[in-house]
Amino acid sequence: MQQIRSLKPNVTREEAIRQFTGRGLFSIVHRTVFGPLRSVAELYIPFRFFRVQIHNRGILEERMVAIDAVNGSLDLYQFEHLPAESETISLETRNCPAAGLPDEQAVDLVVANLRRILYSRGFFRVRDLQITASPLAIEIHIPYWIAFRASGAYTRLSVIDAVRRRFEGAKVRRLVENWLAARH
Repeated sequence: MQQIRSLKPNVTREEAIRQFTGRGLFSIVHRTVFGPLRSVAELYIPFRFFRVQIHNRGILEERMVAIDAVNGSLDLYQFEHLPAESETISLETRNCPAAGLPDEQAVDLVVANLRRILYSRGFFRVRDLQITASPLAIEIHIPYWIAFRASGAYTRLSVIDAVRRRFEGAKVRRLVENWLAARH
């Protein structure tokens, strides 16, 4: 088992199960198509922190962002400040993909993601754009809840971000599926 430092989850196992099972017509259709909930597990994805400076239209903006350290495929996590000790927990787990993203590639991905975000807000709002990302020697794991549903020979995953309390999409599911396939 690996010793990690993680953000404190805002969703308990019981809350995650309630969120995965849901209520109403949508939940009945979801259960019929993808099968009943078979199991729920926690997963911790490593993220690396960067201090970013954005020069745009003569204005300097500083941000603290984190990118997943597995392969850099997930959306950036933004922070107001570095997480304090009171906002994190230390634990041992085997449900943790290994960090495999080289630092140089992580810097390039952070800059590219921020550039895409800024251009998506309006191409004409960008002038003389310069983005610099400085890696920090900090790695924090973000907790997620994973639901396994089975219908016949097929298994379907659903993922909840245990900090933001929201369902995740295909990027996180693909990362989890690839990690599970590589383990077996």
